[in-house]
Amino acid sequence: MVGDQCSLPAERPVLAQSPKAGLSCKMVLQAVGKVLRKSKGKPNGKKPAPEEKKLYLEPEYTKSRITDFEFKELVMLPREIDLNEWLASNTTTFFHHINLQYSTISEFCTGESCQTMAVCNTQYYWYDERGKKIKCTAPQYVDFVMSSVQKLVTDEDVFPTKYGKEFPNSFESLVKKICKYLFHVLAHIYSSHFKETLALELHGHLNTLYTHFILFIREFNLVDLKETTVMDDLTEVLCSSSGSSSNGSGNGSSNSAGAQNHVKER
Repeated sequence: MVGDQCSLPAERPVLAQSPKAGLSCKMVLQAVGKVLRKSKGKPNGKKPAPEEKKLYLEPEYTKSRITDFEFKELVMLPREIDLNEWLASNTTTFFHHINLQYSTISEFCTGESCQTMAVCNTQYYWYDERGKKIKCTAPQYVDFVMSSVQKLVTDEDVFPTKYGKEFPNSFESLVKKICKYLFHVLAHIYSSHFKETLALELHGHLNTLYTHFILFIREFNLVDLKETTVMDDLTEVLCSSSGSSSNGSGNGSSNSAGAQNHVKER
């Protein structure tokens, strides 16, 4: 089972091939350096701010999308469609898309560069089948997530595809755990690898995927608002046009302020 009681996966998942696979590592690093130089202000003799500016919140990047479609309408349950069928279809699709998005920067997410699974001031841990907390690197954490989710979505007893096959009673709780961990992966891409995503010119894809995913999990209350507080600033910018930013964002601003000087653990 995925989540806090999920066993450690025995195999590493096969990540989807990057849409920019032909771009060499050297070229990406050069592009990242260019982005960094562009994002810095002119020298003024003063020491740099202790907290790095969140590049993904820059207006020139947040406005980038691959479509202007109204995702608020897209995530709503269609008439005469079973709720579990709708949750299963969307959850499986998001898993594949987030897996693909992560694969574009996976070569830069290493045990050396990402020694913990961190998102801003929050650090995430994995829990084995005995409930033991395991501190792991970001790529290890993502491997655990993707392996566990892949095992679930391909299990006919959990995500049935044959006509007449019933969903298990625990299906909704499993979907919630899957979505929570997929959110962690998306948030880590923004927090630690947005420069590489920008250099690959895939930030429009990332913004579109994030907006669609957030509106989906909010439509069906699949992830606790406290869990997504860490990215409330981005959510407000990307989802405000869909009228969803007011969902819990008020509490998020005060919580974020209190987290500036310490690292939270989950």
